Formats: sequence, C-alpha cells, structure tokens
Amino acid sequence: MSPASSSPPWNVKRLPRADGSVFLVTGGNAGIGYFVAEQLSATGATVVLGSRSPAKAEAAMDAIRARVPDARVRAVRLDLADLASLPSAVESLAVDRLDAVVHNAGVALDDPPRQETGDGHELMFGTNHLGHFALTRQLMPLLSAAPAARVVTMGSFAAKTERLDIDDLQSLADYRAKRTYGRSKLAQMYFGMELDRRLRASKSPVVSVVAHPGGALDSLTPARPPVHVRTAGARLGAAPAALLVQGKDAGAWPAVRAVLDPAVRGGELWGPRVFGLRGKPRREPVWEHLADSSVAARVWDASCELTGATWDCSK
Repeated sequence: MSPASSSPPWNVKRLPRADGSVFLVTGGNAGIGYFVAEQLSATGATVVLGSRSPAKAEAAMDAIRARVPDARVRAVRLDLADLASLPSAVESLAVDRLDAVVHNAGVALDDPPRQETGDGHELMFGTNHLGHFALTRQLMPLLSAAPAARVVTMGSFAAKTERLDIDDLQSLADYRAKRTYGRSKLAQMYFGMELDRRLRASKSPVVSVVAHPGGALDSLTPARPPVHVRTAGARLGAAPAALLVQGKDAGAWPAVRAVLDPAVRGGELWGPRVFGLRGKPRREPVWEHLADSSVAARVWDASCELTGATWDCSK
C-alpha cells in the first residue's frame, strides 16, 4: 500500500504526537501563524515563534499556554524585512536541528504608496518572499541535521489568478497594492516548488511543501484574547460568509498537516477541501502556472541576486 493509503484518516482535532521535534513558525504571534503555532504546540513539540515584536510574541505565548497548559513554546526576534539580521536570528534559535519551518509571516498593504524595506526592496515582495528565501538559506544546516525536515511555505489563494512579471518583480512599473501582494505570495510559492526540486536533485533529506489557507477571515476566527478578540456583532455579521470561507484557525490546517502528516510529500500543494476556500485540508493539483519550472528557476536566480544568497541544497 502507498503511504497515503496506509495512513489513518486525518483528524484536524486529533493531531499526531511530535514530542522532541522543534518547529519554527514565522509570524507566529498573530493571524493564521498564531493558530499554526497553537495547533503544533498541542503535539508536544517545541514551537518557536518568529516575531518582529517581543511584546506581541509574549502575548501569543500566553494565549497558547492558556489553551495548551503544557505547551513548549518560546520566541525569537525575527524581522524578514531586514536581511542582515537573519543570521543572528537563526543563531538565537539555539538548537542543533530544526524539524520544520512554516513560512507564514507576511505584509499585506491595501493602498498606495509603494513602500520599500531597508534593503531597498518593495516591502511585500521583500518581506513575504525575499525574507523567507534568505531565511531558508540560513536555516539549511539546522534543517539538514534533522532526519526528515520540512519547509512549509504558506502561499495564498490570491496567487491563483496572478502571474509574475519577471522583469518587474519589485513592482516598479506596475504597483497595485493587492496585485503586488498576490504576486509576492506567488513568488513564495514558486520558491517552495523550486526548492523541493533542488533538494531532490541534491538527495537532501529535507522536503519542501506549499500550502495555502483558502479564504480565512478574522470575523470567523475564534477569540484568543489578547491576540484576537471577536465581538458578537462581528460573529453574527460574518455568519453568511461561513458558507464560502472560514476562520484563521481552520486556515492553519493545511500548513499543520504539511508539517505533521507522514503521507505528505515534497513538491505537493495543500489547501482546503471545498473549492480551495474552506474545509479540511487536502492535497490539490498544483496550479498550472505554478507548475512552470522555467518561471520558478528564474524567480530563484533573481532571488539569489537580490539577496546575495548562494545555495547548496545538500548543506
């Protein structure tokens, strides 16, 4: 029997134990990242929250411990918009191996003007994609030290209708905030796919998986004060939307499964079951444009040039 057919049905409420494992969740202090961290904490693993804000990370850890009393959770300061800070952030993990990283942190701007990171990159592309690209390079020794580590990249359903302009990755010629966000997430997803191809070619034990949360709304998300507070009015007003989308707790399910399920394989895409927008996590066909390895390779090469990262996926 194949691993997928021999595994028991996946239960989002009854996750397998992962005692002794160490997981890093970028942006684990809020939104979907918080729920990824909370759910992984319930498995007995050590979960590290990567966060720009120590105060927000502390509040998130308190909220997790309130739900998971024996949670092994801690935080490191992580600013993906500051590429020079990433080596010290990785050093501060203070671990000899890393069993998984969930690339969840992100910036989403709704309106102009176009903004840049301190390194001169468009803010959303620089944070959501380039920051995670450079971070993964720094994490490779720790990931390679684990027996079967996973890099899980959280994309977005918004990327499904977008296409990349390789000659304008920084949105200098065409900046529209929501489109630039979708393209930054698509670049991330291309990276996750290309990373797995390169890991396989180098016979690395590390695998790379791409996930997306579908449609995940704050108004459908259960309260986790002070990280997330939901009013009765917001809950009632969002009730009709629950037919199509879900809360951020459920939006975390595909990434959590990508970390934990032994049936998950590198190069796969995981998302919600119902129209890719809501429901339990399932493997879905890789989107046609995302399967274009020539575009992915060009994104990879451009990312190396923009970050100054050199790669050997076997190390």
